[in-house]
Amino acid sequence: MAGGHIRGVLDTSVVILLDRLPASEMLPPVPLITAITLAELSAGPLVTTDEVERARRLLHLQQAEVAFSPLPFDADAARVFGSVSASLRQAGRKSAARGKDAMIAAIALAGRLPIYTCNARNFEGIDGLEVVSVPVPA
Repeated sequence: MAGGHIRGVLDTSVVILLDRLPASEMLPPVPLITAITLAELSAGPLVTTDEVERARRLLHLQQAEVAFSPLPFDADAARVFGSVSASLRQAGRKSAARGKDAMIAAIALAGRLPIYTCNARNFEGIDGLEVVSVPVPA
């Protein structure tokens, strides 16, 4: 059990690499995603002109839609988002630059869940957020 957690939020970077990660070693037994990750995955196929890449991105989206019931950005997450934005600002980072990551962090904090990510730097400076770094496979 990675990080000693039963449940944890997978950020978009991890969801994209799910088929390449040894899940039993690196991820929580009950992986969760957010509606923000689903939105990012939904945009992916639409923003590329490469047909092969579009098909790959569409497959990631379809797999996530089947495998997960995303956690919403609800009123609790919206309230926590204020403290996430303040934390980022105090750390010298602009929350707008990492807006989607800040929203994912707010959902995780509202649910008292850690975030599993391949991009731990994206979540630096967010007070109270536990970040579990997932190595990018070779």
